[in-house]
Amino acid sequence: MKEFRYVITDPVGIHARPAGLLVKQAAAVKSKVTISCNGKSADAKKLIMLMSLGVKQGMEVTCQIEGEDEDTAFDTLHSFFTENL
Repeated sequence: MKEFRYVITDPVGIHARPAGLLVKQAAAVKSKVTISCNGKSADAKKLIMLMSLGVKQGMEVTCQIEGEDEDTAFDTLHSFFTENL
């Protein structure tokens, strides 16, 4: 399992558009991807669950990646977070 932490810099947080893009990125990998924030966690491949976290600017999220392609998935998702969130 690999994981990274990231502080959200987007002024609106993880809202509909970036959440949808994140779901697409997570769905493109075979590994299980879980996003956690403030004691709650969600499957990153499910939009409604991801949106229910209510992540706002300045909050720290943890992204856990577990599976057969976790090394590639880690690089892909870490890049996505730094470029989009």
